[in-house]
Amino acid sequence: MLIPIKIHDPELPVPEHKEWGDWVDLRSAETVEMKQGEFRIISLGVSMRLPLGYEAHVAPRSSTFKNFGILLANSYGIIDNTYCGDDDIWGFPAIAMRDTIIHKGDRIAQFRVVKSQPQLEFVPVQTLGGKGRGGFGSTGVK
Repeated sequence: MLIPIKIHDPELPVPEHKEWGDWVDLRSAETVEMKQGEFRIISLGVSMRLPLGYEAHVAPRSSTFKNFGILLANSYGIIDNTYCGDDDIWGFPAIAMRDTIIHKGDRIAQFRVVKSQPQLEFVPVQTLGGKGRGGFGSTGVK
């Protein structure tokens, strides 16, 4: 699948889809100093035109918290195919859990492209007819 991408800073490399994994790393497009408790959207420095019917799921890399002490405020991000203009720059909404510095070029996020959910229609019913499992959290802690 070919995806047009605009790299907003020529010092940043084009993201690569490695053959050993489904996720593609994204880098900070700026050097950012954050204090504990601070929120900020860190630019990832890319804009893409995803194919019709596809979306990108953006999440922190597994080492992002350990290396930088930041969390993705939204848990993970969804970028749909309509976010496709030259100025639609992807971002990482970060909350700092400790004082930290993220340098331009540091790998802080990853994404994958997936098919969008089909259009759904919900039909109200009196009963679902399935066997209950005991409610939310019913599988216990062990």
